[in-house]
Amino acid sequence: MIAPFLDSFPRRVVVFNPAGRYAAAQVAAMREAGTNLVAGIQLGRGGTDAAGLPLYDDLLSVPEPVDAAVLYTPPEGLLDAVRECAAARIPTIVAAAEYTPLHDGLRAAQIARAAGCWMVGPNTLGLCVPGEGLLGSIAPSFCTPGRVAVVCRSGTLTLTLSRILTRAGIGQRAAINIGGDAVVGRNPHEYLAALAADERTAAIVYVGELGGDKEYALAEAIPGCGKPVVAMVVGRHAPPERRMGHAGALAGGARETAEAKIAALADAGALIARNPEEVVARLRTALRL
Repeated sequence: MIAPFLDSFPRRVVVFNPAGRYAAAQVAAMREAGTNLVAGIQLGRGGTDAAGLPLYDDLLSVPEPVDAAVLYTPPEGLLDAVRECAAARIPTIVAAAEYTPLHDGLRAAQIARAAGCWMVGPNTLGLCVPGEGLLGSIAPSFCTPGRVAVVCRSGTLTLTLSRILTRAGIGQRAAINIGGDAVVGRNPHEYLAALAADERTAAIVYVGELGGDKEYALAEAIPGCGKPVVAMVVGRHAPPERRMGHAGALAGGARETAEAKIAALADAGALIARNPEEVVARLRTALRL
C-alpha cells in the first residue's frame, strides 16, 4: 500500500482545534506551503471562524468530503478525534499531540488502521511534500523538491536532515516525522514499503532512535526495497535505562540499544551514517551525485 499523501497530496484538509496560538501559526504555515485548508473542527464554536477557517462542531457538519485531517487536540482528546476521522474514512490523519496516554495511542492506531486510514503520530511534526503541501509543523523553507524521502522518529532530526540536505543540493520527495511515541500509527517498515512503491522516490533516509524494536522489522524489509536506504540511529552514547527525550527512546535491553539496531540495519544492506554529514556523503555515493 502506498501512503495516500504520496499517491496524491490531499486537496481538502481540515484542522482540529485551530483556534489555539500554536495551531493558528501552523495554519498560516500550511497555507503558505500551498495546503488547501477548508475547515476547522472546534466543538462549541460551529458557525464562527478562527485563523481564517470556518468552524464546525464535528466532521459530519463539513459540507464536502475531506481527504486529510491535522489534529491539534490536547492529548486526552486525541482518541476521540481519531475515532471521528476514522468513521469518516479520512485517508491521512496527522496526530500532533505529545503526551498521549499509551493506551489511547494504541487504540487510536488500531482504529485508524482498521478503517484504512494512514495515521502519522502521535507526537509528530507531521509531513511535508516540498512543492505540494504541508500537513503539520515542518518548516517548508527547510525543504526543497527532490527524490530523497526522509523518514524520522524525531521531529528535531526531521527538520535538521531536511535543512542539511537542502543546503547540500539534495531535494526531498517528502520529509516525514513518524512520531516519537512508543506506539505510532504506522511503523518504519510500512513507510519503507510505501516509498519503495513510489516512482518519485529514488532513495530513502531513515533516522531512528534507541528504544523499542521498530528498526528490526525495517531491517527485514530492506532487502526487498530495491532502493538505497541510508540509516542513522541516534542514542549511541545514552546512559543505560534512561529515557532520552521521547516516550519511545528508552533501551530496555541490549536489543533496544542504538548499536544493536545499527548492526541489524547494516546486515540488512542499509548504508550506515553516524551523523547528518555522513548521510549526505552516503546519498552522494548511492545516487552518484
